[in-house]
Amino acid sequence: MSNAPLAWTTVCTVDEILPNTGVCALVEDRHVAVFRVGDAGFYAIDNVDPKSGASVLSRGLVGNLGEHIVVASPLYKNHFDLATGACLEAPEHSVRAHAVSIEDGRVRVALG
Repeated sequence: MSNAPLAWTTVCTVDEILPNTGVCALVEDRHVAVFRVGDAGFYAIDNVDPKSGASVLSRGLVGNLGEHIVVASPLYKNHFDLATGACLEAPEHSVRAHAVSIEDGRVRVALG
C-alpha cells in the first residue's frame, strides 16, 4: 500500500451540482462521475459504463436500493453503489470509487 499523499483535482463548485444529480469530470485523463446526494453527500466513481464502454454514469438516476446509495446506469439500468463502485446486479461490472473532499466550496476528487 502506498503512503503517497492523494493528488486532489478540483472539478467544480458545490453549487454546480444540483442535489441528487451527477456531473462528469476529467481527472488525470480518466472520466469520473461526481454525485451530490442531498445537500452534503458527495461521491465519485468511474463514469464509463463497463457493459457498454460509454461515458454515461453521471447521467444516471440517483437513489437508494436497500441500504445502498446508488446510481442506475442510463443504458442497462445496472445499479452502482456510490460508496464502493460495486455493481449490485453483476459484480464483474463494478467500477472504481474515488475520494471526494469539499474545500472552500469546491468539490475535489482524488483517484482511488
